[in-house]
This record gives sequence, C-alpha cells and structure tokens, in this order.
Amino acid sequence: MGDRWEVEVDRSICIGSAQCVNRATGAFHLDSAMQSHPVEPETDANERILEAAESCPVEAIVITLLGSGEPVFPPEE
Repeated sequence: MGDRWEVEVDRSICIGSAQCVNRATGAFHLDSAMQSHPVEPETDANERILEAAESCPVEAIVITLLGSGEPVFPPEE
C-alpha cells in the first residue's frame, strides 16, 4: 500500500494563479474568489499533486503524510 497524503492550500497566501489546476487537472479547483482548494484533501500520493505544489509561485500548497503529519512539501530545511 502506498503513502496517503493530506493536501492543504493556505488561502491567506494563494494568489489564484491556477498553476495547481493546470498541473494537476481534477485535483484542485478555484472558487469564485479565485482561491484554490484541493478536490480531495486526503489522497493517495500522486506525482501530479506534488508537481502542482512545486509550481505554486507562493508555495501555498502544503502536503503532509496522512497520520504522521510528516512534511512532503515544502520539505523541511
């Protein structure tokens, strides 16, 4: 069984660039205020979601391992 992730978007810093929507079609959506939301906050580990987080110009997407809370992205320094 693979890893499970918790995906969150910090909407206080999200600028609505839609990079996440473009990189991971179906995994994120923008609301009427142009703020991103994960379609499924708890999901299987997925390269497209990681690429979306990495492409966010303000690093508003946070991915952690479900259960342990260990950071996936952004990585710990």
